[in-house]
Amino acid sequence: MFKSIKKICLLVPVVMLASCWELDQEVLDGVTAEDVANSDNPVLIDVLKASAYSRIVGSWGGHNSIWSINEVSSDEMSIPQKGADWEDGGQWLRMHRHTWNPSEESFNNSWNYCFSAIGEINNLLIQYPDLPLLNAELKVLRAFVYLWLIDSFGNVPIITEESTGGNPTNNSRAEVFAFIENSILDNADLLPQTDSKTNINFYSAHAILAKLYLNAEIYTGTARWADAEAAADVVLAGPYSLSSNFFSNFATRNGGSTENIFTLPYDENNAGGFNLAQMTLHYVSQATFDLQEQPWNGYASLEEFYNQFDDEDVRKGSFLAGPQFASDGTRLRDISAEAGDPDGEPLTFTPEINMLAPNAFRQAGVRVGKFEFANGAGSSLSNDYPLLRLGDIILIKAEAALRQGDAAEALTMVNMIRSRANVPALTAVTLDDIFDERGKEMFAEASRRTDMIRFGKWNQPWWEKGQSEPFRALFPIPLPQINANPNLVQNPGY
Repeated sequence: MFKSIKKICLLVPVVMLASCWELDQEVLDGVTAEDVANSDNPVLIDVLKASAYSRIVGSWGGHNSIWSINEVSSDEMSIPQKGADWEDGGQWLRMHRHTWNPSEESFNNSWNYCFSAIGEINNLLIQYPDLPLLNAELKVLRAFVYLWLIDSFGNVPIITEESTGGNPTNNSRAEVFAFIENSILDNADLLPQTDSKTNINFYSAHAILAKLYLNAEIYTGTARWADAEAAADVVLAGPYSLSSNFFSNFATRNGGSTENIFTLPYDENNAGGFNLAQMTLHYVSQATFDLQEQPWNGYASLEEFYNQFDDEDVRKGSFLAGPQFASDGTRLRDISAEAGDPDGEPLTFTPEINMLAPNAFRQAGVRVGKFEFANGAGSSLSNDYPLLRLGDIILIKAEAALRQGDAAEALTMVNMIRSRANVPALTAVTLDDIFDERGKEMFAEASRRTDMIRFGKWNQPWWEKGQSEPFRALFPIPLPQINANPNLVQNPGY
């Protein structure tokens, strides 16, 4: 009845949930959905929930979805237009300048990504209502997806296994907040207290809760700093520790990280979609990593953001900057007649980007190098992407403590992070210090936009972007969703 395989393709009857998931465990062959429903076998349950987790992996780490809109709209990154390259109808220029509209494709992709995952979870909850452990895990996983929705779009419909169908209406942001909170509080204690990085557990549930409470004042108008700190403390008491090597958390084989709490287990063969090498590297950088496909030369960091990093800060290695070389050590050259870069043919990633559009230099802008690009990688990477990480939780505790007046505790937490980064300890800490530290620690982990809003920095001008209107703190509900569902009400300002 058992056989050992690494890739599961599960087709569950009735709701027709098809998915593939990479697992290093024994799975069942020839087992019906009824067998699963009448069993408490954990292997069976793991097979069943794979369809929900595979939707979460989905397009998170790819271009033109939820990671992209959070990064390019912040002061971390841009996608400069290089002639015809990356014109894309002006979408990424508008994203950077905060002049986007509800028709942007990336907004609709993000919405569909989240609600597709929610739909998969709801189908499993409908079909298997009598498996308490499975139900608890799925409800917390669904709450995590709703955290992305409340943060990005605000007033979104709450759709559960009990929803009756038809066109849903918006719920208020406060209602969505309460739904997320209750989903976690009602189920967290049922989850295992084990270090299961690719499944929701007791500690990842509290990490989600800490992130929710940290932004409670933005979401509901009422601060919850003490609750954020308490949730962070639960995680800090768990089986995690800061990795001595910062970049081991983002390596191709990072499953043994002591710091990552919940990860998306990307695999270039079985769970593709993490396309960062393609998204950020220059075309001829293919030779640096012997990549199977030519990169797209898109995402680059802003000069001002890059320059915040001290040279001794190990996290400055999160960027690829300066002269670039092939894997055999020879200097890379961009010999295309369209190059037009002031540095000439030798490929050099310069911090300065000459312009956002329409003729940005092809090699302008330092590139994202935080995640390892494995030699010989295909278009998808095999790095597990950390959605929840202890470094973040430590800084959440620091911020929550300082906002409650406990400067000593905040200083201790911040200096833990700075020590690992090889930068001098602070003797006193301010909120601006914590904001800066979060930027350096969490670069390219889709947290900067949320941080900027919480710290009151979001509407301020930065390179190639003017003062934002206040309503830009929320993305619009995508126009295709409004057109398909007349019960949805657009966010104010759009």
